[in-house]
Amino acid sequence: MAKIYSSDRIGAGMFAFDAQWLGQHDEDAIDPTLPIIDPHHHLWDRDNSYLFNDLLDDTGLGDAKTRHNIRATVYIQCRSMYRAGVSEELAPVGETEFVNGIAAQSATGYYGEMRACAGIVSHADFRLGTHVRDVLEAHILASSRFRGIRFSTPYDADVKLTPQHPPRYIMADPQWRAGFAELGKLGLTYDALLLHTQLNELADLARAFPHTTIILNHIGCPIGIGPYASRRDEVFAEWKKSITELARCENVVVKIGGLGMHVFGFDLEKKPRPPSSAELADLWRPYIETSIAAFGPQRAMFESNFPVDKTSCSYKVLWNAFKRLAAGYSASEKAALFHDTAARTYRLTQ
Repeated sequence: MAKIYSSDRIGAGMFAFDAQWLGQHDEDAIDPTLPIIDPHHHLWDRDNSYLFNDLLDDTGLGDAKTRHNIRATVYIQCRSMYRAGVSEELAPVGETEFVNGIAAQSATGYYGEMRACAGIVSHADFRLGTHVRDVLEAHILASSRFRGIRFSTPYDADVKLTPQHPPRYIMADPQWRAGFAELGKLGLTYDALLLHTQLNELADLARAFPHTTIILNHIGCPIGIGPYASRRDEVFAEWKKSITELARCENVVVKIGGLGMHVFGFDLEKKPRPPSSAELADLWRPYIETSIAAFGPQRAMFESNFPVDKTSCSYKVLWNAFKRLAAGYSASEKAALFHDTAARTYRLTQ
């Protein structure tokens, strides 16, 4: 049996971080007035927790000169707070209900100007075919902030990215696609979590549904662990070719981030000290510059992927790294990368 390479924490669906280690390095925010929408973070309470107060701690409530100007965030599904006592199909609606409560709490303004979870992306099982519409409509009824679905599809014989291990080629399954088709009918988006070896499969899906907005998570996760660890140049070349081809599909948008995840193989959490934003920018530059060049700023958005990426760096340092990488872009291009693409894609007003 092939060895499955994954995070040692992934079985519980949790990603632990070392607060003492992270505390060894801090930075003031670069360009602290630049408006930012963080289009990808999670909240959970399982083996460990990351909830609204933790998000507030990371985004910052202190001196506006030392923190980033986070205007709003988008919550992305992570199997949190599923309903009990209902069918398996409807259980994910509980996640939307849970997050909508956090969003309502944030919307009071009591916790600052940031509007947390202004957009909500949850889960529905497309394998229900056209019957998935009932689940989608339940999400819509649960929150006016509901924007779309993430059905994670990462498959590799040797590498496991999520606790679930979906069947290979699931995005081509006719029943799955019948369910996927319901998104476009309701004006909903699709967040795609997969591995770089599946980018061509996503391109095929995007071409089949040109009127459905697809958001590629974490630049397509070029794998850097397991049997791929010794082939980084080869993986990069393969990933670059595939992501450039995917970008030809005008209905696809890319989220730029997630490079702190274990699957990328940078192993930042194993270093004696956490990285500075300058070090992150140098390390991640080839991937991020390639992604922006392929999609253009109007179809690209920086993301935190917190708390998952918190295993590798702090929130403030992460956004500083992005700002360093975007330093050469025009004001309008920076606005797109940090705010406008996310606002348009997820229909936010903040």
